[in-house]
Amino acid sequence: MSLRDTLKSIVENVDGGLAAMIMAYDGIPVDEVCLEQSEFDMQLLSVEYATVLKEIRRTIEVIKAGEMEEVSITTSRTCVAIRVLNDELFVVLIMKRDGNFGKGRYLLRLHSFEMAQTLA
Repeated sequence: MSLRDTLKSIVENVDGGLAAMIMAYDGIPVDEVCLEQSEFDMQLLSVEYATVLKEIRRTIEVIKAGEMEEVSITTSRTCVAIRVLNDELFVVLIMKRDGNFGKGRYLLRLHSFEMAQTLA
């Protein structure tokens, strides 16, 4: 399955799924799928979260807490699940606030190894 097909499958199989994208830590998107038009810019959201994610990763390294695997951010309008694929890339799933966050996290974890292997 291609990266785009995998991303599309994840978004389509999560109630409230809006978008999924593979991003580099510098904020450059590798691939993305957006199912719904949102009132805010999904790419801008991901670029800004990439900046935050770099800081979280740096902090984890400083305190020697192990390897970062997953980060979630919940706001009054969205839930965002971020799963690390390798040292350079991560996958982001953006959902509506009332979406099925647990299933979204599960699908990211389920497909993250496959996506990382495809990108290697």
